[in-house]
Amino acid sequence: MTTKKVKGSQAVILSLLEEGVDTIFGYPGGAIMPIYDALYDFDKHVTHILTRHEQGAVHAAEGYARVTGKAGVCFATSGPGATNLITGIADAMIDSTPLVCITGQVASPLLGTDAFQESDVVGISMPVTKWNYQITVPEEIPEVIAQAFYIAQSGRPGPVLIDITKDAQFGELEFQYKKCRKIRSYVPETPVDPFKVKEAADLINTATRPLLLFGQGVIIGNAENELKEFVEKTGIPAAWTLLGLSAMPTDHELNVGMLGMHGNYAPNLLTNEADLIIAVGMRFDDRVTGKVSEYAKKAKIIHLEIDPAEIDKIKKADVAVLGNSKKSLRMLTDNVKENSHKEWLQRFRECDKIEKEKIIDSELFPTKPGLTMGEVIRITGDKTNHEAILVSDVGQHQMVASRYFKFRKPKSNVTSGGLGTMGFALPASLGAQLGAPGRTVIAVIGDGGFQMTIQELGTIAQNKLPVKIIILNNNFLGMVRQWQQLFFDKRYSFTELQNPDFIMIAKGFGIEGHKVEVREDLEKGISKMINHHGPYLLEVVIEKEDNVFPMVPTGASVSDIILEP
Repeated sequence: MTTKKVKGSQAVILSLLEEGVDTIFGYPGGAIMPIYDALYDFDKHVTHILTRHEQGAVHAAEGYARVTGKAGVCFATSGPGATNLITGIADAMIDSTPLVCITGQVASPLLGTDAFQESDVVGISMPVTKWNYQITVPEEIPEVIAQAFYIAQSGRPGPVLIDITKDAQFGELEFQYKKCRKIRSYVPETPVDPFKVKEAADLINTATRPLLLFGQGVIIGNAENELKEFVEKTGIPAAWTLLGLSAMPTDHELNVGMLGMHGNYAPNLLTNEADLIIAVGMRFDDRVTGKVSEYAKKAKIIHLEIDPAEIDKIKKADVAVLGNSKKSLRMLTDNVKENSHKEWLQRFRECDKIEKEKIIDSELFPTKPGLTMGEVIRITGDKTNHEAILVSDVGQHQMVASRYFKFRKPKSNVTSGGLGTMGFALPASLGAQLGAPGRTVIAVIGDGGFQMTIQELGTIAQNKLPVKIIILNNNFLGMVRQWQQLFFDKRYSFTELQNPDFIMIAKGFGIEGHKVEVREDLEKGISKMINHHGPYLLEVVIEKEDNVFPMVPTGASVSDIILEP
């Protein structure tokens, strides 16, 4: 293997190129300046996106990772630059998003002295990273970066942070790069046990009311086709978690809807009637289970999961099948009998009719004067043939968008799940657009979350990214207000917002925009947004006290799902 003498800063860029990195999100500063100086010579080989805030950089890297399946990469300087990444890193950790975050650090002789812009980012980030490491000598750079990509992208993915002191960036080394294929004591993926698969198949073959729950593990494992083949062979109804959305077409006849607090009536209610739950790549999050002691009490549980730590953590599995979902689903399909569960599936359809009459029709085709979130999502979906990438922020609009946008392509849903990070969507949408430049990217954001990362309009404008942004504006922190209305006697404590002129702000960044306040203008406004060449902001003024139903109250059983107030 040939070597060449380079500076540590150059070794960082060369290592990233060896890993096939084509896009980096970041914000320069003193402690990472040598790396940025090295990057100056590689502008033809890699695109650097200057965000307006380090949190914007890490969320953009998440958006890129979610649509490509590759690790997103971001840079930040030491101290406040590094700490500004933490929210996004924590978001990526809980949502299993692969990231490689590289931070600059003060020179190694200054470590621990409270030097200017010094922070212990390794200590701070340890609970929210899959792995982190501090480099103090240049010779370590290629090997550590190779390990970082391997760890971030293998097994259950997650974020990795590498902190590099300034003297290590200036120092020299003989550069050679070898991709990491194995790390001692790190076992990212357990081989699928055929005996466990046979046990699971026996339960499936004898079940009369089985229900499959699929999560993001299906998408991460590229197992969308295997999931479809399994449910079509067995005839088992399948429901999705928030992050499992788009792993199976929304309009598939066996797709019975969304699980969880604001999920669909049928899969929540009938979970407690099922005699078998097959969980694939999901972790029984509290938003899915509600009151755990009352969850799926009549059902045996099969859990297909890559991470051993998730087995029996929330719900005890009768059969646990460890391993990659693509492999385990394929083996399971080979071992199950062809079947149909028409009577059981009919129960879901009966519940669907109830939900449609009580909630969906009035949300999607309202007769009241005020605009609803649901009709905005319905028209947007229809205008894009439901083939766009939908990036949603956190709140009421997130639930409505997930419920009513029909996903027809995989890797089309980008949202913050486990951490619920307001401000996620705007920077994540620009990352998603760069990761999938040939697809339409639509960001659906509430007026509260939009103002948390509003500065990233500058990043979108500077890079001429054709992201379409919809602000659903009710002048409230809507989800918190809904809880205050239902559970705190309408005591609206600090949830009402005095908002700025969003369209004027967008135009200040050079982004076209339009405000819709009446139904007669809505369809035309959405069409104009979608057909506009370049980025566009559409503000839609919606009902101030429009609530999201169904709803499973906190601490209640999923059987206690509320259809209306």
